[in-house]
Amino acid sequence: QPWPICRGMMIQNQILRTLGASALRPSLSEKLRGGRYASRRAFVLDVCETYGFRNALGELQEAGCTQALVELERRGRIVLPDCCGHGGHGKPVCLDAPVPAPRFVPSVVEDVRGLALETVVTRSQRAIWNTLMDREHPRGTTTFAGCQVRYLVVSSHGFLGGLGFSASALRLRARDEWMAWDADKRARHLSCVICLSRFLIRPGLECRNLASKVLGLTLRRLGGDFEDRYGYRPWLVESFVGPEWDGAVLKAANFIPVGYTSGRGRNDRTNDRAETVKAVYMYELEPNWRRRLGVPNVEAQPRLAPGEGLDSAVWARNEFGGAALGDARLQERLVKSASLLAQAPQRSISGCAQRDRAAIDGWYRLIDKPEDSAVTCEAILGPHRNRTIQRMRAQDVVLCVQDGSDLRFATRPACKGLSTIGRNQTGAEVGGLHLHATLAVSGDGLPLGVLRYGFDPIPGEDRVGENAGNDEVEDRPKTQRWIDGLHDISRAAQELSNRTQLLSVMDREADFFGLFDEARRLHGVEVLVRAKHDRCLAEAPKLFARMRSGPVQADVRFTVDPQKHREKSSRKKARPARQARIQALFQLRWRSVELPSTIEGVDPVRMSVVHIVEAHPPEGEKAIEWFLLTSLDVATAADAERVLGYYLKRWRIEEFFRVLKSGCKVQELRFQNAIRLHRAVSVNAVIAWRIMVMTLLGREVPDLPPEVMFTDDELTFLNDYSQDSSLNIAPTNLRNAILIVAILGGYRNRKQDPPPGNEAMWHGYTYLAAASYAYGLASRVRMRPEQLVAT
Repeated sequence: QPWPICRGMMIQNQILRTLGASALRPSLSEKLRGGRYASRRAFVLDVCETYGFRNALGELQEAGCTQALVELERRGRIVLPDCCGHGGHGKPVCLDAPVPAPRFVPSVVEDVRGLALETVVTRSQRAIWNTLMDREHPRGTTTFAGCQVRYLVVSSHGFLGGLGFSASALRLRARDEWMAWDADKRARHLSCVICLSRFLIRPGLECRNLASKVLGLTLRRLGGDFEDRYGYRPWLVESFVGPEWDGAVLKAANFIPVGYTSGRGRNDRTNDRAETVKAVYMYELEPNWRRRLGVPNVEAQPRLAPGEGLDSAVWARNEFGGAALGDARLQERLVKSASLLAQAPQRSISGCAQRDRAAIDGWYRLIDKPEDSAVTCEAILGPHRNRTIQRMRAQDVVLCVQDGSDLRFATRPACKGLSTIGRNQTGAEVGGLHLHATLAVSGDGLPLGVLRYGFDPIPGEDRVGENAGNDEVEDRPKTQRWIDGLHDISRAAQELSNRTQLLSVMDREADFFGLFDEARRLHGVEVLVRAKHDRCLAEAPKLFARMRSGPVQADVRFTVDPQKHREKSSRKKARPARQARIQALFQLRWRSVELPSTIEGVDPVRMSVVHIVEAHPPEGEKAIEWFLLTSLDVATAADAERVLGYYLKRWRIEEFFRVLKSGCKVQELRFQNAIRLHRAVSVNAVIAWRIMVMTLLGREVPDLPPEVMFTDDELTFLNDYSQDSSLNIAPTNLRNAILIVAILGGYRNRKQDPPPGNEAMWHGYTYLAAASYAYGLASRVRMRPEQLVAT
C-alpha cells in the first residue's frame, strides 16, 4: 500500500512504525540479503520508492527514512550497508571572519534603505547566516530539525540580522493545552506548526521599530515560502522567550503568550530539566486553523474572577493540581494534603487527617523527597501562580506588593540549614528563615494570589541545587531580593495584555538607586517605594526639605490603623506605639525630581515624589509623614491621591504574613531540614492567601452567591446554626455566610465592631470544617446530625 501523501516531511516515527511492522521486516531483510546495493543511500532510495515515502511535492522522504532505518539497525532488526563518506553532518559551515557590520543605519526603520528579506538557499548564504548566529545570537547557531526556512535581513547598509524557522517541539504542554488537540491529532498535524527558532537583530543597532518591521515582513511571506519548498502552508508559528527578554516584539506582532516550558528541551530523555524555563508564544498564520483541525476554541489568555473556583470542594485541585513534581501520584498527594491542612490551619496534618493514615504518610513522604528532586518551592507554587496571573488579567491595575519577614525557629536548634536571624536575651543565636514574597492585590485591595516567594540561600555546606558552592549567592546583598522580585513581576507582565498595569509596591527597605535603575529597563512594571533616604539633589536643598518647602497642593482624609509598641531587637529598631487615626486630615505635595546616581557611569533617574504629612496629629504623638517615590506620572491631585491609595494597600502583605505565622502556625513546623520547611511553608502560603480572600470577599463583593466559597454541606450547617442560635442571618449571599463563619470564630457582631478579621475567620473556618464533615457523614449514613452525635 503506497504511503499517503500528506503535508510536510514525514515524521521519522511514522516511517519507523511502518517499517517496523512484523509483516514488512522480512521483505526488508530479503532486499538486504541480495547484496545488490552499492551504498546505504541506494538502499534508502529503493525503500522510499517501494513503500511510497513521499512528501506533498512528490519528493522522496530520504532523511526520515534513513533515520528510521538506522533506528531499526540499532534495535538489531536489520543490518544496513556501509556508509559512503563520513557519518554525520558536522559543525555548520561558517565564514572564516565575522560578517561586516552595517554602516550608517538610520535611527528609525522608515529611513532604512533597501530593507528586504533574502531566503537562504545557496551555500554562501548559509555560511553568512551561520556566522551571524554563531557570533552574535545568544544561543549560537544550530542544526535545525525537520522542515526549515532561513532568512537574511539585508539592506543598502549591510546585513542587519536573520531569522530561522524549523520543526516544532514534539510535545509542549502549554501549546498543546491551548490548541486543545489530542495525541492523535497532534501526531497527524504536528507538521502544521513550525518554530521561530532564531531571530537576530544585530547587536549595537539602534533603529526604532526595526525588529517589529522585520518580523511583520517575515510572517507575511512565510506561508508562501514554506509552500514553495514543502508543498503545504503551515497554520501556526511557535516561539520561545527566555527570562532575560520581555517578549515585546512578539506581542507587537500579535504573538499570543500561552504559558511556559518545563525546562526539559527536545533531547531530555532523563527528565533533567537542564534548560531555562521560557515563555511560549503562538502566532496564527491560518485564522481558521481550529475549524480545520476540528478542535474547540480555547481562550488564549483565560481570566478568573477573584473568588472563582475557591470553594472547599475544588480549591485545592485548582490551586495545586498539575504541579510539575515529576510524578502524577505526588500531584494527587499535594492536592489532598493542601485540602486537609486548610480545614484546620492551626493544626498539624495528623490532626487534620483524623485517622487517615495514608494521607498522613503521603504528606510526609512528599515533604521528605530528596533535596535534588522535582519537589521544589517553584513547582509547588506553579499552578497557583498560573491561576494568580489569570486573576490578574481581569484587573485594570494590579499591585504587586513586595516585602520580607523572618520565620523564627528558636526551638529547633537541630534543624539543618537555618540562617541566623537574631539573638535572644542571653546573646545566643536564633535560627530561622527569611521569606521574601510578592502578593498580587487588586486596585481595590483584594488579594489575587501569591505571585512569588523565596527564601534566602541556605548557608554554608547545606546549600543545594543551582546555588551549591556559590559563595557569591550566599553573600549577595539583601537588596537583590527586591530586584529579583521586580524581574519576576516583569516576567508576569509578559503574560498580561497591555491594559493591565502592574505596580510594584515596596516599603523603605527597597529605597536604593539600583532598584530604580533596574526598573526603568524592565518592560511593563512601574514602581512605588516609600523613601528612606534624604537624598542630595542636583540643586540644594535635599529631597525632604525641598518637598516640605513647597506649598500644600491638596488635602485628603483617610484612616490609619493603630500600631503596637515594639522593643528593639538585634534586627529591628524600636518602634513607638501609635493611636488609630479615623479620617484624619493629611496634606499633599508632589513634584518630579531627578535622583542622582550612586552607581558610577549610570545616568540619574527621573521619579515623581508624593509628600504626605498629617495636619493635626494627636497630642503627644509625632505627625505621620511619608515621602513616596514612584515611576508613575503625578501631575494632578487625583494622581497624587491615587498613588497614596496604592501605597495604603501595602498593608495587605503584612496581613498575609500574620495569617501565615499566627493562622497557619508555620513557625511551629517540626521538620529538621530547611528544605522541608521551605516545602511546607509553600503549601501554607496559599492556604493563608485563601483565608484572606474569604475574609475580604464578603466586604468587597457581598452579593456574590455563597457557593463561590462554600460547599452544600457547609451552607446547610451555617443555615442550621444561624437558626439554632437565633442570629437572624441567613447565608443567602457571601457576606452573610462569611459573617456566620466569623461568629463561629469568636466575632461578636456588635454595631460598633469593625468587619471581621482574619483571626476570626481561621478559627471559624476550623469549626466549620469539622461541623460540615459531621453533616456530610450523617447524610452518607442516613442519620440526622443529632442522632449521629447521640450514637
